Amino acid sequence: MKYSNLSNTKIKVSKICLGTMTFGEQNTEAEAHQQLDYAVEQGVNFIDTAELYAVPSTEKNNGLTEKYIGTWLASKKNREQLIIGTKVTGPSDGLKYISENLGFSRSRIKEAVERSLKHLQTDYIDLYQLHWPERPMNMFGQRGYQKPDEWRNNLLQVLQILNEVKKEGKIRHYGLSNESAWGAMKFLQTADQHNFDRMVSVQNPYSLLNRTYEVGLAEVSIRENMGLLAYSPLAFGLLSGKYHKGIDKQEDRINKFPQFKRYSSDNCYQATKQYLEIAEKHNLSLSKMALAFINSRSFLTSNIIGATNLTQLAENIDSINVELNEDILKEIETVHNQIPNPAP
Repeated sequence: MKYSNLSNTKIKVSKICLGTMTFGEQNTEAEAHQQLDYAVEQGVNFIDTAELYAVPSTEKNNGLTEKYIGTWLASKKNREQLIIGTKVTGPSDGLKYISENLGFSRSRIKEAVERSLKHLQTDYIDLYQLHWPERPMNMFGQRGYQKPDEWRNNLLQVLQILNEVKKEGKIRHYGLSNESAWGAMKFLQTADQHNFDRMVSVQNPYSLLNRTYEVGLAEVSIRENMGLLAYSPLAFGLLSGKYHKGIDKQEDRINKFPQFKRYSSDNCYQATKQYLEIAEKHNLSLSKMALAFINSRSFLTSNIIGATNLTQLAENIDSINVELNEDILKEIETVHNQIPNPAP
């Protein structure tokens, strides 16, 4: 395994992070524990979750992901060897079963932190993230930017609350998710102006089908030392190549949850077809090529991989050992230039 520093900290995190949103929906508690065992055996020390998970979130499965991780932590007694990140849910009318007061108020953040601590069976959270912004903006696949509704800038208040919880010892560091370059810079500037600790990471989508992070946020990551935690690196499994090879199953994510259309466009399928051809030409699996590309990015802190079985998990973790040569990288750029970012 390879490791990098969580930005502006002395914490070493594995460059492969275990994503867990399938725990409680596509994976049972026993399967979740098997994945955690295997990942740690391979040197993974970074685990990502959220109070919202499992996904798709329902009232029935909400909180199960953190609970499954919590029972595993309680049985293994290895908490100090791990870096665990979770998230507080942003505003959403459809998630009232989590809380009637979703957002980043003092009472909500403190409620969410206590909830996650209880579920995870731990005394502290290493990285606490804002799952998505409170302000109206384009995210989750929305293209373009429309004039937003009125929004009161409350970033200072959010930082004050996070620092309160940090001083209590319940979180060690905090970060952003599904954020824009403007939002990231405003948080950093506000923290600097008021002598608060900075955000240490941005967890955003990044894959061969969505490289929009490179447009503005990559420069923020490099110049401001706030690295990317890349999620959906295999585009819900489309970039495994299984759908193009006809070996997908009904329980695979895109088939099982057709309401998630981010990676279902014709352009996504056409670009993936060309990436698959590149991988096979160079005797690589598409999964390993797609993940190795992300692993090589200078603005990356960690690549959040997910799996529903140990075979997938093993292949995804092993991508850390794959180095892409210049020919492969040039061929990838050719496809990217022809079909740029079909799944923003």
